Amino acid sequence: MSEVDENPLTSLQDDVLDELGDDRIGEVAGLLGTDEAGARQMICTTVSALSDKAETVATPHDAPLTGVATVGGFATGGLMAGALAEEAERVSAAVAHRTGLPPGPVSRVVETVIPAVLATLTKRAAKP
Repeated sequence: MSEVDENPLTSLQDDVLDELGDDRIGEVAGLLGTDEAGARQMICTTVSALSDKAETVATPHDAPLTGVATVGGFATGGLMAGALAEEAERVSAAVAHRTGLPPGPVSRVVETVIPAVLATLTKRAAKP
């Protein structure tokens, strides 16, 4: 395998799936009434929809990324958490439209995936 990541989005999706783990992927499958493969596909679709917004917030030119999400996430008003929370409704609508799934379960999946995206980006930022 090459040391250069050829597709950063795929890498982000894989990292988010790892962050979620099998139990939470199973929860997503239950929310959607699908199997694990369907849940993984939905999570990857959600990460794709979130990735542009997350990368924009995660890479400010004049601020360090480390700790951008902050402990406590949404409750403490972390910069990235707040920005992604503001986008959650639009992302949910876009993902529901792309997949044809009902907005309610899609919204719950987005709410499950956002903290995993935040954790993944924070871990990436902490790497030397």
